[in-house]
Formats: sequence, C-alpha cells, structure tokens
Amino acid sequence: MNGAKATSGVNGHAEGRSQRPIRIAGASGGVFDRFRAIQDLAKDSDIDVITGDWMSEMNMTFRGSEKLDRKTAITGGHSFEATFITALEPAIKNIAKHKQKVAVNAGASDIEAMAQRVQEICKGQGTNLKVAWITGDEVTEQVQEMIAKGEKFLSLPADRPLDEWGWDPVCAQCYLGGVGIAEALKEGADIVICGRVADASPVLGAAMWWHGWNREDFTQLAHALMAGHLIECSTYVTGGYYTGFKKELLDNCENFGFPIAEIEASGQFVITKEKNTGGIVTPASCSSQLLYEIQGPYYYNSDVTAFLEGMQMVQEGPERVRVSGVVGLPPPPTTKVGITAKGGWQAEFHYFLTGLDIKEKALMVERQTIASMGEFRKDFHTLKFTVTGSVPENPKNQDEATVDLRIFAQSRNPNVLSVGNNIGVTPDQPAFARWCIENCLQGYPGSTMAMDMRQAVGKPYFEYWVALLPQTLVDHRVHTSDGRTISIPAPTVTKTFARRQPSYDTASPLPPNSWGETVRAPLGYVVHGRSGDKSSDCNVGFFVQNDDEWDWLRSTLSIAQIKKLLEGEYKGGLIDRFELPHLRAVHFLLRDHLDRGVNSTSSYDSLGKNVCEYLRAKWVDIPKKFLDRGII
Repeated sequence: MNGAKATSGVNGHAEGRSQRPIRIAGASGGVFDRFRAIQDLAKDSDIDVITGDWMSEMNMTFRGSEKLDRKTAITGGHSFEATFITALEPAIKNIAKHKQKVAVNAGASDIEAMAQRVQEICKGQGTNLKVAWITGDEVTEQVQEMIAKGEKFLSLPADRPLDEWGWDPVCAQCYLGGVGIAEALKEGADIVICGRVADASPVLGAAMWWHGWNREDFTQLAHALMAGHLIECSTYVTGGYYTGFKKELLDNCENFGFPIAEIEASGQFVITKEKNTGGIVTPASCSSQLLYEIQGPYYYNSDVTAFLEGMQMVQEGPERVRVSGVVGLPPPPTTKVGITAKGGWQAEFHYFLTGLDIKEKALMVERQTIASMGEFRKDFHTLKFTVTGSVPENPKNQDEATVDLRIFAQSRNPNVLSVGNNIGVTPDQPAFARWCIENCLQGYPGSTMAMDMRQAVGKPYFEYWVALLPQTLVDHRVHTSDGRTISIPAPTVTKTFARRQPSYDTASPLPPNSWGETVRAPLGYVVHGRSGDKSSDCNVGFFVQNDDEWDWLRSTLSIAQIKKLLEGEYKGGLIDRFELPHLRAVHFLLRDHLDRGVNSTSSYDSLGKNVCEYLRAKWVDIPKKFLDRGII
C-alpha cells in the first residue's frame, strides 16, 4: 500500500502524506460469526480499521432486560457480548504492531464494563492500546418521561400508538451515528467500544476520522454509510445468502473471505475481501447485501441520509467492485428507538405426521389439544398450530412422506408453561406439555410426538416496539482512556422527511409480449433476490443481470403482482416499492408483514430471510430467451 499508517489520533491527512483511501474490514455480522476474523484481519498490515457488528434486535432486548433485572449483580457477569473479547484477544498484539484501529458495537448494555475489561487485556499483553467507549444509546428515562407527557411513539411498521401495544415498557435503546466514534479516534483511541450504534456507524465514523470530513460533508458521509451497510454483516457481501450460490459458490464455500471497504476522500469506495479466501465480490453479491434491510430509497442514519436510486456498482477488477452515485442529504432530526417489554413465556411441541390425510390429522391434534386445555385456553395469548412441509405423490421413502406439526404457545402465566410453581414437565400438573402429550393414545393414525420435552418448557420472551426519538434528547458521549468525557451534540443541520417513503410502480411498463415467447417457470430461475427484517417490516429486493431482463423485471413486478405472488402469505398490509435502475433492482417493503419481529414471532422465518426464497419459487411467465441463457 502507498502512504504510511496512521498512528494515535492521527488520520490520513497528517504529516503531509498523500491522502489515500482508508481500508476498513468487516469482522462480524453477529454474536456467533466466525471467531477467526479479527485475528486474521489483524495480520494484514494494509488494513487500517477493523469493525464489527455484534448487536441485533434480539440481543438488544435480552441484554437491556438482563441489566434491568440486576441478574449480573448476582452472577458477577455483565450484559455485553463476550464473544467479541474471545475473538479480540488473539489479535491484540498484531493490532498494536500494525497500528490498526478497532470499532465495534459489542458493548450492548454494559459498555463501560466491556471497555474496562478490554483495556485490562490489552495491558496484560504488554501493549499500550487505548480503549474508549461511547454512551447515550440507553434512553429508558427519556422515553418514560415522554410517555408520561403523552408522546404516542407511533410504531414505524404499523403507525399505531404505543398505548395500543398492551405491554409495559421496561427499557429503551436508540441508534447512534458514527460521529462519536470519529471523535474517539481523533482523541487517540485505538479500540472504541459502543452499544447500540447503527450497524453501519463504525465504518462511517472511521472514514469520517480518517478523511477529516465535517458533519455537513453529506455526499462523503452518505457513501461511507453505504460502505458500512455493505460490510456490516461480514460475509453477506462476499457470497453469504447469495442466490447465485449454486453455480458460483458451492464448490468453494468453506471459507468466505471477510470484506474490506476502501473508502476514498470523495466518499466513493471499493468493496474487496481478504486475499486467498473463498467467496466472491461482484456487483451481484454487493447488490444482494445492499437490498437486505433497506426500507426505501432513503437510508437514514443519525449523521446523514443516503438517497439510493442513483447508486452504481462496477466490477473494476478481480474481487473489486466500485460503488458510486449515492446522494447525501442531511440526517433526520430523529433517530430510531427500540422499546422492550417482557412478553411472558413461550414454548413449543412437535408431532410428526406421515402419509395421507395430513390436513385432517393436524386438525385432530388441534381439536384434542384445545379440548384438553379447557378453561386454561384463555391463558394463552398466542396458540398456533402449523404444518411445515408437504407429502409428494407416491413418496420414495418415509422421510419424504413426513411433515412437522408445530404447536407454538405464548402466555403471561408461567404456571401453564411449566416455569411457575411447578418446574418442568410432570404428568400430574396442568400445563402446555401435558395437554399436548395426553391425547397421543387417542390420536391420529401413526401419532408420533417429538421425544425431547425441553422445548415444551417455557422460556422468557420479549415484545419489541420501534418508533422515533428526537436526537436532541440523546446524551451522546465519548469516554476516553484517560478519564475525559466529550459530549457529542445532536446535528444542527437536519431535514424532516415524510413518515412513509416514496413508493411507485414502474414508469412506462412494457407489455408482456415484448420479449417474445414465454414459458411458465419459477421466478428465481432468472431473478436474484434477498429479503430481511426490521422489526415486523419485511423488505425484499429482486435484481437481474442483463438490460433486457431489467425491463421485463420492472414491468412484471408491480405491487399488485407481489400481492398475487405472496398469495396466502399476504396479510392485507401496505406494500411500498421503488427501483434502483443502475443495479437493475426493484425493492419492496412489506409493512408489518412479520409476526411482531424476531423477539416474539410465532413463525419459523423469524428474520424474514425466507420471504424472498418463497417468492422466487413462485411461477410466472418468463421470456424463453432469458431461460435459454441458463438457470441461476
């Protein structure tokens, strides 16, 4: 690499060096991502900053409630994500040797405690690495005060007021931007520990520090934000979840390389990956990750808003994709806030149904189970009987002829889920597991239950509500290793956006016969896609790789057509649509489509990631000439 490595708080401008791109690696997309990442990335002296995402809506709720319950005071533990420390420890000496920086959100709900632990480990390994931490995301007090004053906290997915929720908030966390991270690095931090900063904020903050951008450099900040979005989930952008996996990845899928974003002073950036690793970096793999978890043409962050419709991706070399065309706008005056409530307990029980009469067998189990519950049925606010799978005609073996019947229950009464006065499954106590089991001998033909009773014993679950909070109420602070505290004020230049993002069907759609003969086939034979969740919203994006296919895709996939393809999965909610023409992509937001979100859902598809795969399996009329090019 040309140019020297930055030291201490010095950035890419310092000491008269020619300003080169900052190289930022994405080391984690979740708590249990592969632990080798930080250790291996720290060996690469060309990497300037290692970032990682350890937070999700799931552990936000769990860690926040855990801290509130003061369980840590009893156990001596902490409400942070300890897997980060496990991944960091073997990398510390190389991080110090190569003068790299680290910025992560693994602090969860015990940020200072994690920072202190990391500082101890760094010193114990004989390094002088300085650890800073960021606070301000915990906003329970502010939210409670606003509720008391009558704030409605309208749900982002459903636009319903909080007082219709039916649950009592116990904690709240808001999403912070990257300005605090930039300030921490400027003040000389080597490792920055955060709680709930937005997933892309560590990358934005690192690039802001390196290039010396100010808070109104919106074009540069918006590009960095999207670089962060692309690498925030580690190997999603290098082939994870990519629908072209069958031909492009299956023979080299054991060790996808972790991604690297090279961000230039203009904001434009290149996505690449670790050398000598598996996976791919192509416009298609990058488009797949881009379409994941966006909500519309505007991508909001506490520091900047990125407008995406003009975004472009070009393969500029092997494993190198250049990204440009992002428009930067001021951030909104609000930030997203997640409000947690204790939902009670949940459990599940499984039967296996084989062969003929599956519908009737499932109905028999449902009627018998509800009859056994008697008056206790009212204690369950969720009780769902779901058959997963189907039996083909003339099945080839018994496994092929077997489906799963899942009985899923949630209740505020711990006694009915075997976690109250009587712990565990016992035959003499009225509880969910007993009511599911006791009908087995008067059951359907072949009545067979799952033998492991552990899932039938209740476990705590959380309800989660997403709304907006004024940034002026956030006490955003940087805490340095030498004991100083630096306040990060809310942005002064903001822009108020419409609550609902722009939505439209395509302009000038072409008639179905524009591409010649068509064949009835699954959409996914020629169309890539990706879906995911944000609370109970589900986003799903589709893209193709040829210009004539793009005209067909945009003309075919209207809002009405998506409703039709969803079929029994369409619940009558609003659907938003927009296009990214340079990427040949169309994106849909299925508002409030998922059952409450990952924390409390009764669905197997807890993160909405299989909505796209369901839709790609649906049959549509596809131009024969597209199919002649080969199936994805």
